[in-house]
Amino acid sequence: MVQIVTDWRDLPEGLRGAAVAIGAFDGVHRGHQAVIATAREVARSIGAPLGVVSFDPHPRRWFQPDAAPFRLMTPAQMARALEPLGVDRLYLLPFGAELAGMSDEAFAHDVLAGPQAARSAVGRQDGLKIRHAAVGFDFTYGKGRTGSPEGLRRQGEALGFGVTVCERVDDPDGLKLSSSAVREAIHAGDMPRAAAILGRPFAIEGEVIHGDKRGRTIGVPTANVRLGDYMRPAYGVYAVRARLPDGRVLDGVASLGLRPMFALDEPLLEVWLFDFDGDLYGQTIETQLIAFLRGEETFDGLDALKVQIDADARAARSVLSPSS
Repeated sequence: MVQIVTDWRDLPEGLRGAAVAIGAFDGVHRGHQAVIATAREVARSIGAPLGVVSFDPHPRRWFQPDAAPFRLMTPAQMARALEPLGVDRLYLLPFGAELAGMSDEAFAHDVLAGPQAARSAVGRQDGLKIRHAAVGFDFTYGKGRTGSPEGLRRQGEALGFGVTVCERVDDPDGLKLSSSAVREAIHAGDMPRAAAILGRPFAIEGEVIHGDKRGRTIGVPTANVRLGDYMRPAYGVYAVRARLPDGRVLDGVASLGLRPMFALDEPLLEVWLFDFDGDLYGQTIETQLIAFLRGEETFDGLDALKVQIDADARAARSVLSPSS
């Protein structure tokens, strides 16, 4: 399990000294994975733990507080995505006024390396004391984004850590591997393309909340999840797979959006799990959007809606069938 560290200050020595990959890593897509793989190779060669340095909230949320929801994953999802990559620690640094106002030199010195004079009486220090950093070719950091990969390399030489700059990685077929490309695919409802970039299906994780329970009246009980700060996928109906708290993964069909027949104040993910009868209220589930089936529609009453839901369920079962 990946250990999550939420500050760079007042750390015990045992949480310092890693080889790290640095970046926002929203989505942990295949391009991110290449940067992390580079850090992993160095970590193994020098006998250091492998770490990832990221930020919460995403810096974009700090600088653009009114921006539309854009996140591709929660911190918990990020930690799970990093585990199979061999990551030991996720340094999820709190991004606020202090980090936003740091110069690139201060970030390298105070956060990545650590001022040697900061040792406390109980043997704790500020700074991660990294031994090596891997960054992407377009990595920027520091106030005004003045820091560059080459700048970090020079600062690392002065501060005692190495730096590897990873070139852009694209799919052999020309698929762009970036968070923006994932968002474009999700916005278009092209879930296979999003999955090809991510290396896994896009998934929404959240607590199951009480809805109006209208679905129960037509034999379609749903687990309802708010979208929060997730990027808004194309509104409509999806074939899905959901991971329950007990580890079970169940197929289903889901409506995502504002329900034009029964208008909602905010978009909602409503998941009907096939062959499931249980109470999920208050529990956290993760729902993979496997395929977009159709857009939102309005129907002439509940009977017509039920007919369409049954058709959607058949389509979802077909898509999710192992033989598909």
